[in-house]
This record gives sequence, C-alpha cells and structure tokens, in this order.
Amino acid sequence: MIEPKPKPCKGTGQAKGYGCGKITKYRVYGLGKMCCYANWLLTSENGKIKLAKAELKATKERRELEAVKEEKKQRNGLASLLKSVRDVCHKYIRLRDIGKPCISCGEPYHKDHQAGHFYKAELFSSIKFNEDNIHGQCVQCNIRRKGNESEYRVRLPNRIGKERFENLNEIAALDKQINHKWDREELKRIRNYYNQKLKEL
Repeated sequence: MIEPKPKPCKGTGQAKGYGCGKITKYRVYGLGKMCCYANWLLTSENGKIKLAKAELKATKERRELEAVKEEKKQRNGLASLLKSVRDVCHKYIRLRDIGKPCISCGEPYHKDHQAGHFYKAELFSSIKFNEDNIHGQCVQCNIRRKGNESEYRVRLPNRIGKERFENLNEIAALDKQINHKWDREELKRIRNYYNQKLKEL
C-alpha cells in the first residue's frame, strides 16, 4: 500500500477555500482529517449536504438491517409455532387412535403407531392439521411404504364416513389452487383446538 505524501491542508473541489495550511498525510478534498475536514462538514453548505447524505445512507442501511433481522425473527418464530402445532396435533391423533388398527394395512394397534397423513403434509399445506386427514399408521406403512396411499384410500372412507371423505377430497383439490400461508393467529387457534381435544380424551 502506497503511503500518502504529507501536504498542506488546503481545500480542493467541494472544499475549495477551506483549510488551515497544516502539513498532513490524511486528507479528504485536500482537508486534513485531523484538523479541518470535520469543521468543513459541519459549517459549509457542501459539507452539510455530504453529511446529511451519509447520515441518510447509514439510517437506511440500519433500517434495512433491522427489517432483515425482524423478518428472520418472524420466520424463526413461525417455524417454532408450526412445530408446536404439529406436536400437539400428532399427539392427539396417536391418543385418539389407541386401539385402532393401522389405517393402511390393518395391522393391530401398536404403541409405535404414528400420525400418518393421507394427503401429504408437505404437499397439502392447508390440511396438514386436518384431523380427518391424519390417522394412526404403522411405521412400516408410514415410513417404509411412504404412506401406503392406495390402501389408505380404501380404508379411510370406512374410518371417517363417505361424506367426510368426499369433503376432505374437495379441500385437497382447493389446496392445489391456492398458496396457503400460515399466520400466527391461525396456528394458535389450531394449537388451542388440539389442546382442548386432548383434555376431552
């Protein structure tokens, strides 16, 4: 890095006419940083304009940074809330279906049965917490057979009734036409709903 040469503090460009003549290495517009530059910023019209622009830029960057932080906080908060809703929903399903066979293959109830979705939670967002869409399912069907959808489809109408099954299909069809986005209040309502259902078991 080339070392700046010492020169007299003498204003150039926007700062022309300012300067104390003191020999200095570090200059802006010819003004020494340690002597006249700050005074020029505060007292001259051009200096005030430059200072105002710098403050505006700093404020804008700070606001943008704060906005990014807030957005990240909201995302993290929503993800945490989604997880808590999923946990209480799945807990309710597992307890509700104690004693019932696997919804897909009919395997007798086992304590390891999971909360398995008919319409996949990752593909059908609006019904990922719909209790008609989630039932006790053995690990083999839920994990290894990826939901065993064909057998699930056969047994589900018998479990919830034809009318509710058709209604579930209609909701799933609508889900494909919308881009459902969860908000905090909706998630809290669902969480409260399943907490209440758990109390009623």
